[in-house]
Amino acid sequence: MCHPSWGRARPAAQRLSDLGRQSGLARLSDLARLRRVRDRIDREYAQPLNVEALARGVHMSAGHLSRQFRLAYGESPYAYLMTRRIERATALLRRGDLGVTEVCFAVGCSSLGTFSTRFTELVGMPPSAYRRRGAGAAAGMPPCVAKQVTRPVRNQEAPVAEPHIA
Repeated sequence: MCHPSWGRARPAAQRLSDLGRQSGLARLSDLARLRRVRDRIDREYAQPLNVEALARGVHMSAGHLSRQFRLAYGESPYAYLMTRRIERATALLRRGDLGVTEVCFAVGCSSLGTFSTRFTELVGMPPSAYRRRGAGAAAGMPPCVAKQVTRPVRNQEAPVAEPHIA
């Protein structure tokens, strides 16, 4: 006799399979590989990663990985990587003991200009301004709450801070 929960396992797998077909994902194995890529980005964000290296790690072409990753997560692997790097950078800048250039290189960016541009797009202000304002902003907040409150906004949704003229 089967356990009642076993009867639910097949419909759940079928829903995942249907989701894969509806979204254009080729197979469930592609979903597993995409999760491995996302997990690798989350773990190794400070390492020099590029789409070709990520694709080689899961035996996919770079183009296929990029298309499938965008279908599954709504952004390219590079955009996801930069979001993780900026998320970590905000935490380091809030600490206040590192300068912007040190933070840029600590999170794996090799160009201060690209780092600053992407940081401004996601956070809504340049990293130097964030460092000045952010050091005291999360004071007294538990780290888990500060991480949620200060999490970068993806897909360039952050409002740009207007300069105040006094």
